[in-house]
Amino acid sequence: MTERGERIRAAVTAVQDRIERACAQVNRSSTDVRLLPVTKRFPASDAAELARLGLVELGENKDQEAGPKSTAVGELLPGVGVRWHMVGQLQRNKARSVVRWASVVQTVDSPRLAEALARAVDAALTVGDRNSPLDVLVQVSLDGDPARGGVPVDQVSALVDGVTRSSELKFRGLMAVGPLDWSPERAYDLLAKVCERTRNDHPEATEMSAGMSADLETAIAYGSTCVRVGTALLGERPLTSP
Repeated sequence: MTERGERIRAAVTAVQDRIERACAQVNRSSTDVRLLPVTKRFPASDAAELARLGLVELGENKDQEAGPKSTAVGELLPGVGVRWHMVGQLQRNKARSVVRWASVVQTVDSPRLAEALARAVDAALTVGDRNSPLDVLVQVSLDGDPARGGVPVDQVSALVDGVTRSSELKFRGLMAVGPLDWSPERAYDLLAKVCERTRNDHPEATEMSAGMSADLETAIAYGSTCVRVGTALLGERPLTSP
């Protein structure tokens, strides 16, 4: 293994240990929490290294980077089925491109985006670019600020109902990014309450995607099932994509 590979392996072990300790503190099984490495601005070789370590679900923020990277990882690891998650803000005009590489979109935040993704999935299924519906999470704007993406809390239910009416989309749960000026406790307590209300109407929607390198322990304490980790695994991001 290369020196870079050894560093990644050690970082993965350290983060997995953090997850296990956080789960133990709140009497949860660590198998209930997915570690989703976010490989934004890191090369395909790093993503392939993570997949070799068993982390075969990976997150990306930009369609223009993720498309070529997913292809490159497929060439580096033929036969390994990596599931890619779109975890960045998504414009409707990128829907057709995104559904070619993403298994999951975690950032659905408007009816128009949901409709664009459904149409794109239908087209991709027709021509053979996909063989299954798209798993989606609705992104919640906890503070109502549209700048960072997400649907306001009071509009979550209506958007979820719209998503679940589409046969091309499979609603899996909610996602949020903690507001910069909120404590993690405040953010994830609110998200947990919105998740609980959503599950009352949609019991199949078990995902709560919350928590990153700095605050994953708090997110797990409030019920996160998916922590999105970049820096703690791969280091500080380069200023530009490879």
